[in-house]
Order: sequence, then structure tokens, then C-alpha cells
Amino acid sequence: MKTAVIYARVSSVSDRQNTQRQIEDLARFASQNDYEVLKVSEEHISGATKNENRKVLMESLNFCIANKVDCLLLSELSRLGRSTLQVLKSLEMLHESKVSVYIQNLGIYTLQPNGDVNPIASIMVTVLAEMANIERSNIVYRLNSGRESYIAKGGKLGRKEGSIKSVVQKKEEYKEVITLLKRGYSVRNVAKLGTVSVSTVQRVKKEFAL
Repeated sequence: MKTAVIYARVSSVSDRQNTQRQIEDLARFASQNDYEVLKVSEEHISGATKNENRKVLMESLNFCIANKVDCLLLSELSRLGRSTLQVLKSLEMLHESKVSVYIQNLGIYTLQPNGDVNPIASIMVTVLAEMANIERSNIVYRLNSGRESYIAKGGKLGRKEGSIKSVVQKKEEYKEVITLLKRGYSVRNVAKLGTVSVSTVQRVKKEFAL
């Protein structure tokens, strides 16, 4: 029987997200495809964190290599990192030991049955990782641009003593924060992208029931 390791990640412990769905879906895939799952790893950490600082991920990669595992199972490419370079480094590390990676939402293996790199998967991984980088840069740009525009129109960041903002004012001030929360980004990631405090994001999330 072929062997596999499941790696699941969400951004933080406080997220509404959790790793349960990822693990259940990947375990079902493993069972349907005759994989013996040797290890299930789950991590609560931002995908923007460098891979060398993601302890559980590195342990999973090293376990795969040391135990000559056939395949590392991921729900999506972003579980392996947000940086194109980080993703490609991890894949190269695994491929040198003939460990394939199955990316469930794409339905592809990074290695072919004979152990050669899957050229289609290689192209898709590189393009998708780079697109994720571009999206992140665009989000940061839009957040900064929106904040500058708000200030230019006379808006002031932060709360004045005794002031009560209308719902409309708050929606305008925290427009990008609300958009990111609706897209499913974690509280910590929204705070980093918007350069606002975690408590501010949590307050907006609670007030607008996001």
C-alpha cells in the first residue's frame, strides 16, 4: 500500500476556520486511493510566515523524506506557503526524495507515476503561487490607498474621546477590513494587511457580524 502524510493549516487558533474539514477531506481521499496515512499534521499559523519558521510544516516535510513517504496530501497550494520561492523550495526538497505532493483543490500530483516532475503541475504551481503574491500586493495597495483617500477627505483614524461614529462612517473607514473579512481572511492577516490592530479588526468583525 502507498503511504501518505496529511498536512493541514489555518491562520490562527482564533479563526472561525479549523483544520477538521481539510483533514476529513484528505483522509477520505487517502482511503479511496489506497493510501496508508502515516502522519496527520495540523498547524495554526499565518501562511505569510516563512517556511523555516513553520515548525509543523518542516517536521512534516522531514518526516516524508526520512520515511520515504509516497505523497504529501494538501487541501490547496497555499498550505505550502504564500511565497513562490518558499513553495518551490519545499517542492524541490520533496521531489529530490521522490515524494510527490497531491493538491486536492487542483486535483493534481506534482510527480508522475515514474517519479518525474509533472510539467503541467509545475507550471500551474508556479503561476498560482505568483498570482497569490500579486493578489496580496494588490490588497495591501488598496488598503493603503483607501486609508489615504479617507484621510484626504477629512477622515481621521482612531477614536476620539466621546465620539460616536455612524454605521455609514464606520463602513467607509473600515471598508477594506470588512471586504477582507467577508473573503474569509483571518483576523490576524487582515490586521497585518490593513496595518490596524487585531482588536480593531475583532471589533469591526463583531459589530458587522462578519
